[in-house]
Amino acid sequence: MKDKKSGRYDAVTLELMWTRLISMTDEAAVALVRTSFSTNVRESNDFACVITDADGNSLAQATHSIPSFLNTVPRTIRHFLQEYPPETLRPNDVLITNDIWLGTGHLPDITVAKPVFLDGKLVAWAGSVAHAPDIGGRIRSADARVVYEEGLQIPIMKALEAGVMDRTFERILRQNVRVPEQVLGDLYAQFTALDLIEARLLGMMAEQGLQDLVHLAADIHTRSEAAMREAISALPDGVYRETAITDGLAKPIRLEMALTVKGSDISVDFAGSDEQVAASINVCLAYTTAYTSYGIRTVLLPNVPGNEGVLAPISVTAPPGSILNSVPPAAGGARALVGHLLPMMAVRALAQALPERGIATVGSPLWCVNLSGERSDRTTFANMFFMNGGYGGSRHRDGINVLSWPSNISSTPIEVIEQLSPIRVNYRRLRTGTGGDGEHRGGTGQEMRFESRSQKPFVVSFMAERTRDEAAAAGLLGGSAGAPGAVLVNGAPVNPKVQHVIEPDGTVELRTPGGGGYGDPARRAQQARDADRANGYTPA
Repeated sequence: MKDKKSGRYDAVTLELMWTRLISMTDEAAVALVRTSFSTNVRESNDFACVITDADGNSLAQATHSIPSFLNTVPRTIRHFLQEYPPETLRPNDVLITNDIWLGTGHLPDITVAKPVFLDGKLVAWAGSVAHAPDIGGRIRSADARVVYEEGLQIPIMKALEAGVMDRTFERILRQNVRVPEQVLGDLYAQFTALDLIEARLLGMMAEQGLQDLVHLAADIHTRSEAAMREAISALPDGVYRETAITDGLAKPIRLEMALTVKGSDISVDFAGSDEQVAASINVCLAYTTAYTSYGIRTVLLPNVPGNEGVLAPISVTAPPGSILNSVPPAAGGARALVGHLLPMMAVRALAQALPERGIATVGSPLWCVNLSGERSDRTTFANMFFMNGGYGGSRHRDGINVLSWPSNISSTPIEVIEQLSPIRVNYRRLRTGTGGDGEHRGGTGQEMRFESRSQKPFVVSFMAERTRDEAAAAGLLGGSAGAPGAVLVNGAPVNPKVQHVIEPDGTVELRTPGGGGYGDPARRAQQARDADRANGYTPA
């Protein structure tokens, strides 16, 4: 029930309605997966479905959505509103963009959103973002120098107007991508997800007699913000600093974080981090904010569903033109190689105040392989698949082997990889001895080798990080670092930040990093060490 004076819901009613919002996004996510065309969505879950209020403030996100998109999709919807105020919108309009600085930070992520109307009034937004299998330009790799090399840029526009596709836009999109049926198939799957959210939301509002979501949104945001502020207030005031080193390009890139706790607020500043570079590993501020906030959430408030209220006490800044606040025309296609380090920096910074909640560094960022070429029948293929490193050890347990974090991307099955690309996978297995030693060891990475079965050369590029010793996943409280990763072409180590041409019968081998160990290795039980050897996690 709702209090007539305050407009607030009692705890039971609020929980039921909030859970229904989440279930709507979960149902939309299932519909998106089932109607999608690409392995990015269907196998790897590289997407999100979100509900916001009329102003673009997040209310609920699908359970298995990519964590960073909780921040980016609502921000993009607010950009949509600046370009298209409510009076310019009609039922069944769908807005779209993949702009780096208005969206998620790289062009393959296409964000769409549908305004939800009730009796002619804008009451909410249904939003979705999905990683397209191709967006044109160079095959995605870290060696693009500016955004213009990375593919088609879609400005904020109406993809659907009153439910009708903009045919000029569709023709332009088809002309600029290598696999138009997959790209358009995924886009229409996103539209399906938006329609489902709209129908379920309007159904709930009719059932509950709601004319808008103002009071429900206020309750969700207010209570969530109060919970986060309570968690922050339990920390000692102070500045907690953390540094991370990435592989970078010719030389490593340095990231500096100063996390300041003051009362019930946290501010994070990345001043001192390296400048943006002429490569596609630059990170826009929206992505920096998203993954920094996610790291803080995982430590302080992991059990409250993500929404705008949880994020309200957290502010994130980085100098414009730096690697973590890129400015046009910086490339950003491989921004995860840097951005995925940010949650771990936040976790380690907070571990200075809450050591029992800290974990050793994870063997992320996740790895991925992009392949593009022409089959013998002259049809084009453009596919990608993901791999993961080892998780970090913690106070309570060993690190999990081969686990995606901070993104929750799933590994693509070998059968699917071989079906869609002219390659043969020779093996995919755990990589022995790669987890850092400690009272609780780090999780092991994996290794995979495949060979070309194509009659023609094809191009391959990688998202691969932590291949330098200085960038290996660090241990915590006496634990040792995990093993760095490696990429080999035809048996020889190569630079993973550039494209490579694979000739017929050529081979590629990928070795992902291990996670860091936690605690003094001398405290590890002999029984655990015996089990490690028996299971092949460490050498016999």
